[in-house]
Amino acid sequence: MRGKSTNLRIRLPVFLFVAQVTIVALYAAFVTYDDQADARFQNNRTKPMENAVYKDYPMFTDIQVIIFLGFGCLFAFFRLYGFGGMVFNLLTAAFSIQWAILVQGYFQFSHDGKIHLGVINLIYAEFACAVVLISFGAVLGKTSPLQLLVMALLEVPVFAVTEWAVLKYLKINDSGGSILIHLFACYFGLGVTFVLYRPHLNEGHAKANTSYQSDILSLIGTLFLWVFWPSFNSSLTLKGDDQHRAILHTFIGLSASTLTAFALSAMLNKNGKITISDIQNVTLAGGVTVGASVDMMITPAAAYALGMMGCTACMLGSKYLSPFLAQRFRIQDQCGIHNLHGLTGLISCAAGICAILMADEEMYGPSLYEIFSHRAPVEGDPKLHKLQILIPGLQPGLGRTAREQALFQVAAVFSTIGVSTLGGILTGFVLKLPYLAPPSDVFCFDDQLFFEVPPDYDSPLKLNNIDDSAA
Repeated sequence: MRGKSTNLRIRLPVFLFVAQVTIVALYAAFVTYDDQADARFQNNRTKPMENAVYKDYPMFTDIQVIIFLGFGCLFAFFRLYGFGGMVFNLLTAAFSIQWAILVQGYFQFSHDGKIHLGVINLIYAEFACAVVLISFGAVLGKTSPLQLLVMALLEVPVFAVTEWAVLKYLKINDSGGSILIHLFACYFGLGVTFVLYRPHLNEGHAKANTSYQSDILSLIGTLFLWVFWPSFNSSLTLKGDDQHRAILHTFIGLSASTLTAFALSAMLNKNGKITISDIQNVTLAGGVTVGASVDMMITPAAAYALGMMGCTACMLGSKYLSPFLAQRFRIQDQCGIHNLHGLTGLISCAAGICAILMADEEMYGPSLYEIFSHRAPVEGDPKLHKLQILIPGLQPGLGRTAREQALFQVAAVFSTIGVSTLGGILTGFVLKLPYLAPPSDVFCFDDQLFFEVPPDYDSPLKLNNIDDSAA
């Protein structure tokens, strides 16, 4: 029986109404429009078509598709947990974005005591939301909506502080978010699932399986992610040739990982057949693997090779590493986020470091100091003045060498993994509180615990049982 311990009638409304009242009060006190959205700054010299909305909104809408449709459908692969996968994704995403506008805004978009809101803030907030949703994948089907909301409440500030500290003090290059999105989200999620370990789930769960329909729905999520991933990787790159390269590299990496996924899926299946879960996840590996170097001059061939490498690591991790981690290290990773975001993120970071070490003026020309802004000459250096003639608006840098920049990248990788893992472990202990209505083992991966479900919601399971008994 369900019992009163998971009844949401009081708990969920209380949390949501308190959160909404708090958020609207904070918005009223601290959030205003940025100059591009404020009517007071528009005059007869303002050109409406030069407003930032026309530059940023197309990327924003593409990322919206990734967040709400891509992740939502992808998480619906359990046949009795389609509502939970899609609806809890919607709930968690909407809350995470609202919260991130405030938390990230404080660190990145605040001045004169106010957070100045524009479409670019929404893009940053959706990246923070993506971090939460990736972490959600590790505990999919094993958590209540209250637990997910509390996880978002705690993860967004930890992410925002880490992002601010890494960018402000280590000053790294991470246009595609391999360090600050994929690695952070992965190891935070693994920290949470480590604490929420359920030993009986290692023995298998009757409801932790898929159906023909749920796999198709999940595959639709994969297609949304595949199509719109170039926008995700390129949205925060410098406009012009940098963004152009980011789109090209992402598409090439995804294409390479897709072909490799089909080859490996058939090869590693003892019957020589394609496994649909490989297509749902492993085909996306190339989008992650090119992330750290996505705007750099790595060559199309290197982007293709990275797609193949990322796919291979993701596939082997899924087949062999995930079961090992569950059995030996208490890490039950339901969606394989360690394979798709952790292993591929590490490969991406290594590739980015190599690209930084090889970057020079012969390869990039004067734009080297735009892409790697911290390698630009310091204020007062005669070379800076010469470069500013070639690139108007170039800002003074830190005068770093390629080797110094690479070392800061390495420091960012290890510090991000350490902070995110610790944050995830501490969050996991909070999520164990009984008030947050964690489902029992019996009701994991089952919509009927938290939803009014139609009478035939489990009919595929009944049909399969009839077929099995008839056989």
